[in-house]
Amino acid sequence: MEPSGESLWRKTGLKMAQENLFAALRAAFPANLDAVAVETDQGLNYTWRDLDRASAMMANLLESLKLPKGSRIAVQVEKSVEAMMLYLATLRAGYVFLPLNTAYQSAEIEYFIGNAEPAVVVCSGANFGWVSKIAFKSGTQHVFTLNDDRTGSLLERAAHHSDQHTPAKRSHDDLAAILYTSGTTGRSKGAMLSHQNITANARQINMLDPHSAVNQPNGAADDRILGVLPFFHVFANATVLNRTVANGGEIVMLPRFEARAALAAINRTKVTSLPGVPTMYQALLDCPDVTKTDFTSLRACISGGAPLAAELKERFETVTGAVVIEGYGLTESSGVVSCNPYEGINKIGSIGQPVPGTDVKLVDKEDPSKPAPDGEPGELVFSGPQTMCGYWNRKDADAEVFLGKYLRTGDVATIDEDGFIHIVDRLKDMIAVGGFKVFPSQVEDVLYKHPAVKEALVIGVPDAYLGEVPRAFVTLHDGATEDDAELTAWLNPRLGKHERVQGVTILDVLPKTMIGKLDRKALRSAVGS
Repeated sequence: MEPSGESLWRKTGLKMAQENLFAALRAAFPANLDAVAVETDQGLNYTWRDLDRASAMMANLLESLKLPKGSRIAVQVEKSVEAMMLYLATLRAGYVFLPLNTAYQSAEIEYFIGNAEPAVVVCSGANFGWVSKIAFKSGTQHVFTLNDDRTGSLLERAAHHSDQHTPAKRSHDDLAAILYTSGTTGRSKGAMLSHQNITANARQINMLDPHSAVNQPNGAADDRILGVLPFFHVFANATVLNRTVANGGEIVMLPRFEARAALAAINRTKVTSLPGVPTMYQALLDCPDVTKTDFTSLRACISGGAPLAAELKERFETVTGAVVIEGYGLTESSGVVSCNPYEGINKIGSIGQPVPGTDVKLVDKEDPSKPAPDGEPGELVFSGPQTMCGYWNRKDADAEVFLGKYLRTGDVATIDEDGFIHIVDRLKDMIAVGGFKVFPSQVEDVLYKHPAVKEALVIGVPDAYLGEVPRAFVTLHDGATEDDAELTAWLNPRLGKHERVQGVTILDVLPKTMIGKLDRKALRSAVGS
């Protein structure tokens, strides 16, 4: 494994990032600025020239507000090309981009705005009334609107500014973005990502792709990525937006994931890459149009955000002929820590090897100051140029997650003889059964072997004698007739004594996050209530 830091930049032929992230992305724009950069589901084509001019106008608008250096620009809008332009404009003007989940309501927005203290808030016109009230009460100076139909006060004001702009000078360790964690335990924390963090991770992701410009001396091969993930999430920000712009590729943008629309886009545009979460791949398989879809253009389907069940990977590859590559990352890693190779060994059940410039190791689950015992799972820690600067206004949380230059992931893992990482489970998800530790994912893996089980989540529930015990919740494939008792009777004999579940409950749906990841936290809340 390569050490972190400057080795990555030497390998890519670049100096250590000392520039504004936008400047690095702008340098990757193709020579032909009239080539298509983004295609929408409405048949609109935006060129690289469009991105350049519009981001310049928005950047000039932001600069006209005379904001202090480091000001945060909070954005809660639906996905659109104009929202992507606002991201580029914020970087270009040297401010800090702060994307917020579009599902957040007043209580969450009040917390995030109060915590981050943005100088500017951009929201949809429909939400302007309540968002602006919260923002102005918290001291925000400017609130603009931006809608997904290319309207709003932001665009109206930007139209009066020049389409020429020189990117603000920023050093590699200046902040480029603050992305809040999903808050699986306690309040969400803002991961501070520098210009170098994000630039480095975009380069790292492209170094994995044999067809990228980094690996092709004569220029990148045809690069067209299907953007179905929400841009406020680090997965999309890293694997759809930053890496594609940094490679001079094209984004086929859909406003949200819908299986039939995604399959139609694959047929129509011949995308070469599809990043998604496992539930999206399951939804594509469940859609009748899957058998009418030509997947031959896809060089890679990138799975992340949640563990990929071996049965789902095998079935998707059998039905579509496309290859599913599992990777792994965190908000705190600017996106990606590890990934299976695009070509060569692709290990089922593994999150792959560390991306270039990243060092990983295992530490003791009980005492992270010690290495994990030989041959035993340990907590995965990593270091590299993509490692966040820290949490916004949370020095106490920094002290908990940093081990020198390494960052604790909270994930228990093993590393095999080939350097491939295998996640066992989340430390915080472990169930304490009478003094024994049970990993929910190991019970879920067994459940997925039952042909009727479509989705599965296991959580700990209170038990008067053992403290807590596992309980499983599943959804079934269409046509399945099994009941709770039958599944419980099938499952428990296949588990160790302390892994055996209190029962299996069949639900119509399991809770999911905005990106489609199965939501264990929401399930715990629902069961607890």
